[in-house]
Amino acid sequence: MRMTKITALLLAAAMALTACGSTAAVSSAATSEAASVEATAEPEATASPEAPKTETADTVDAAVTYPLTVTDQLGREVTIESEPKTLASGYYISTSLLIALGVQDELVGVEAKADKRTIYSLSAPEIQSLPSIGTAKEFDLEGCAALAPDLVIVPAKLKDSIPQMEEMGLTVLAVKPENQADLFGAIELLAQATNTVARGEELEQAIDSNLAALADAVSGTDAPGVYLAGNSSVLETAGPAMYQNTMIENANGTNVAAGIEDTYWAEVSYEQILDWNPDYIILASDADYDVDSVLNDAALADCTAVKEGHVYQLPHATEAVDSPVPASFLGSIYLASVLHPEQVTEEYYHTAADEFYSRFYGFTPESYE
Repeated sequence: MRMTKITALLLAAAMALTACGSTAAVSSAATSEAASVEATAEPEATASPEAPKTETADTVDAAVTYPLTVTDQLGREVTIESEPKTLASGYYISTSLLIALGVQDELVGVEAKADKRTIYSLSAPEIQSLPSIGTAKEFDLEGCAALAPDLVIVPAKLKDSIPQMEEMGLTVLAVKPENQADLFGAIELLAQATNTVARGEELEQAIDSNLAALADAVSGTDAPGVYLAGNSSVLETAGPAMYQNTMIENANGTNVAAGIEDTYWAEVSYEQILDWNPDYIILASDADYDVDSVLNDAALADCTAVKEGHVYQLPHATEAVDSPVPASFLGSIYLASVLHPEQVTEEYYHTAADEFYSRFYGFTPESYE
């Protein structure tokens, strides 16, 4: 039997997620099959990733004692006096993370428009009817305080409002997961704060194992130029300060906008895009325009990506995977399946999504786009 790189990738990630599952270990049959496949692999396939070594879910949560002092992602030292029993999340990324940690039942308030998020309706529909505490632009301080949550999690953009929250007696943690390391940092921070350390470790292991397998699959491939267009317009793009840049790098692509210094979506011109001449144009998950509008945009007719039909939109049926939610690694896998289809198949992307969402969110996606 010939073991291709993607076969090894599928096997490695499946074994890793199974090892993280509540039923624990990989079966001896699966292990034997892996050994048999590896033993008969042709020499050129031996660079395929090994199955990552992960801990099983049998471990009991590491003891967290309170009062607990943690450092949030604004560098603030915050003391949590007792184990929080009620939570408020003013950020969809922290809400999604709290669901993955299994503490969604402790939420008493969430960010605005939670009722519009498919990921919530599939994994924790009860939180969609919780009171809204607003957005990063219009946070409801009084509404949040009225809920009297034991712990509030907000985006770092709300740093100027945190002193007022604290004056109202709220204990507040700020998160800012704008790259892979900071996403792991956010997982560790909230897992500690909510006394779910073992679950947080399982979540990190699952993400890390998938990314390691992906890196092995695309190693040695050329990194094509990628232009990642924003939510509102094809003339917006993500520079190196945004998580989307990490996603491109994970998929072994080159962000043509890597020289941009903006920390949010940057406005560019048609002339700039043509000068960069990307091999691929990728639309954000939540883009309010479509692939056809880009392919038919006369101003982009001379762009290599348009001429070759290499324009795609990131998946959005379940959630925006180009944002730093726990499942954001799936955005990297999807993008790799576009940039390097011989190394990473669409089928693998579907399998990875099924296994991750089933393990940490309790559902299997109905759609992958």
